[in-house]
Amino acid sequence: MAGKGKKGGVTIVIRKEEGGEHGHHGGAWKVAYADFVTAMMAFFLLMWLLNATSEEQRRGLADFFSPNNVLARANSGSGQPFGGRTPHAEGASVSDSGAVRVERGQAPFLLDIEEDGDTPAAPPSPALPPQPDQTEVPHAAQPDTAAIPDAALREELARRERVALERAAEDIRAAVRDDPALAELARQLVVEQVPEGLRIQILDAERRPMFAAGSAAPNERARALLQQVIRVAARLPNGLAIAGHTDATPFRGGERGNWELSAERANAVRRLMVEGGIAEARLQSVTGHAERDLLLPAEPTNPANRRVGITLLRQLPESAAR
Repeated sequence: MAGKGKKGGVTIVIRKEEGGEHGHHGGAWKVAYADFVTAMMAFFLLMWLLNATSEEQRRGLADFFSPNNVLARANSGSGQPFGGRTPHAEGASVSDSGAVRVERGQAPFLLDIEEDGDTPAAPPSPALPPQPDQTEVPHAAQPDTAAIPDAALREELARRERVALERAAEDIRAAVRDDPALAELARQLVVEQVPEGLRIQILDAERRPMFAAGSAAPNERARALLQQVIRVAARLPNGLAIAGHTDATPFRGGERGNWELSAERANAVRRLMVEGGIAEARLQSVTGHAERDLLLPAEPTNPANRRVGITLLRQLPESAAR
C-alpha cells in the first residue's frame, strides 16, 4: 500500500509492507534424520539376526556376502549359499560339510524271497568255495543268486504264489458271502486252486441262469459276481485265461452251435474284465469248449455245466518247482 503527497514541490512516496516472508531455514536436518533412522533400523535388524540365528547359519550368511565365492572354480552344492561353509576354509569356497562319505563294509546278502521277513534264505551250498573277506566287497555289489540252490528258490517262490492265490480266493468268497445281494449266489461260485492257478467259475443253476438261453450277454447276477472277481484279480500280476462251457444239450441257432455260444460268452466276460480295469496284456487266452469239458460228467444236462471259468495263471507252475 502506498500513499502519495506533495511537500515543497517534491513528491514523496511512502510504501508500507503489510506482511513479510519468514527466512528460509534449509532441509539438511531432514536428510540427517532419515540417515539416523535407517542406521538404527539396520542396527536393530542386525541385533535380531544375531539373536535368531545359529553359528552355522551366520557362517552361511557370511559366505553369501563374501566376494571370495564369486570367483570360486570348484562346484558347490551343500544347500547353503554358494556352497562354502565359511570363506576362511582351506581350498575353494565350496561346502566342507554334509559330504557323502562312502565306507566299505560287509555286503548284505539279499534276495527277493527275503522281502516278507518271515522266511529265512536257504543256506549256501556246502560245495561252494570259501568266500573272500567281505570287508573288501563294495557295498553296491550284487549278491550271487547261485548261492541258493535253484530248486529251493523255485520252491519258495511257488509257495509264496500259492499263498497269494489263496488269499485272493478267500477275498472273493468273503465279498460274495458278506454282500446281501450276492449271498444267495454263493453256491453258483466255485473258487479253487488247480495246477494251472486259481480258477473261478460262475455256474448256472436251476431257474437261475447267468446268461439268457442262447445269449452271450451276462445278466445282472453274472455282472455282480464278475465285479467281485475283477476287483480282486486287478490287485495281482498273474496272467488270465477265460473259458466258456455249455451243457450237452444241443444248441440250434442257425449256423451257431455250442462251440460258438461258449466262445461268445467267454469273449463277453473278457470285455467286462477289460472295462473293469484288467490290462489287455494280461489276457493269455479266451476259448470256448462247448460241452467237451463237463463239470458234472455223470449229469451232462445239469445246468451247472453251463459256466464261465476265469483262471489266474501261475507265474511258476507247481510242477516246475519240484
